[in-house]
Amino acid sequence: MQDLVVVGAGPYGLSIASHAAAAGLQPRVFGRPMAAWRDGMPPGMFLKSEPWASNLSDPKGEYGLAAYAATQGVRTPHGVPLPVGLFASYGLWFAAKAAPPVEERTVTAVRARAGGGFEVAVDDPATGTDGETVLARTVVLAVGVRPFADIPGPLRALPPERVSHSVDHADLTRFKGMDVTVVGAGQAALETATLLAEQGTAVRVVARSERLNWNTLPPPLERPMGEAARTPHTGLGCGWKNWLYARTPGLFHRLPASTRTRVFTSALGPAGAWWLRERFERAVDLRLGENVVAAAPAKGRIRLDLLSGRGSDAVTTDHVIAATGFTPGLDRTGLLDERLRRRLRTVGASGAPETDASFETSHPGLFVAGLLSAPSFGPSMRFVYGATYTAGRVVRGVRRRLGTGSRHVQPGEPHERLAAGAAQPNWMERF
Repeated sequence: MQDLVVVGAGPYGLSIASHAAAAGLQPRVFGRPMAAWRDGMPPGMFLKSEPWASNLSDPKGEYGLAAYAATQGVRTPHGVPLPVGLFASYGLWFAAKAAPPVEERTVTAVRARAGGGFEVAVDDPATGTDGETVLARTVVLAVGVRPFADIPGPLRALPPERVSHSVDHADLTRFKGMDVTVVGAGQAALETATLLAEQGTAVRVVARSERLNWNTLPPPLERPMGEAARTPHTGLGCGWKNWLYARTPGLFHRLPASTRTRVFTSALGPAGAWWLRERFERAVDLRLGENVVAAAPAKGRIRLDLLSGRGSDAVTTDHVIAATGFTPGLDRTGLLDERLRRRLRTVGASGAPETDASFETSHPGLFVAGLLSAPSFGPSMRFVYGATYTAGRVVRGVRRRLGTGSRHVQPGEPHERLAAGAAQPNWMERF
């Protein structure tokens, strides 16, 4: 029986696998490495996060983004947006250098075994059908964001060739010569619309908010002490609130579930990157304060009925792209059998699993990472930045569950592997 199966090979899955291998485990990792960035983001997109906040995590910190950039003869300075393609290439380099081999196969089901552990069904890449059942003592779900894509209710009945989510597109050229409506007010909506406009597509953005929010140019990393104290840099942006989200996920985890749910759904709301604003404003038609209340096919196109405080209106378009975010929920993964899913405690009504301090769910041996853990640990788990906090803690939890640790390691203590020479976490990482 396998000690550990990691489902997913994005930043969280690869980081966890790297820590697990360094701790002496032999995990099997399933998924397409960096799939969200390779398959769901078109050329020309940039990361919203700062390069220094976009590292995957290995125990010794040897395989960060800057190390990869140096091998390519490029720099990744603060305040300069990072191309998605470069970040995806970095993730593939990390997978080759710092993680065990990834099996590019799809996990189709995870079932609890009566005697403990799990049955993990994995497809046969030749036929696309279940080809192997892997027995595992522990499983980590690091499935990324794609399973949790939200499409607003009025759009769900449209035929799939007429509606999609922003995460569905690695190539926008199929929309050349068409009329496209993008729904949403966040970075994905604004950047997708800008890229469409710049290739000659007729595009509009429809957003229910009355105004767009734009991030500002980040200040230099080196600043006068007083200025830095007023608005500290964090991996989630400047400011003390962001600092708390970024540096103290453990404290967030201790809050009442109702508080965590409220903060998770409201913190770090939709906003565009500072470097996108001028490009967007000169190229894209914008309709603010309007809700899509109905959608239906109309003579080979789509009619969208809009409602605002000013009254009702309608637009006709060829395709609708919903850039309307993601809602983590266990039922959306499509992986867990019904009995297992029903036994898991969730964070309020969110549908996301409640976890302990090591990201273990209420079912022994089942761990979650990334967006699925955000209602438990806060907004940082929606970003690559959260992988560093997550990876070592998950592996410590796995080792405790397996009984392979030489002693009980308390949350926040350095990983045994780190004690052999890696940098120690600072005191705030205890929270």
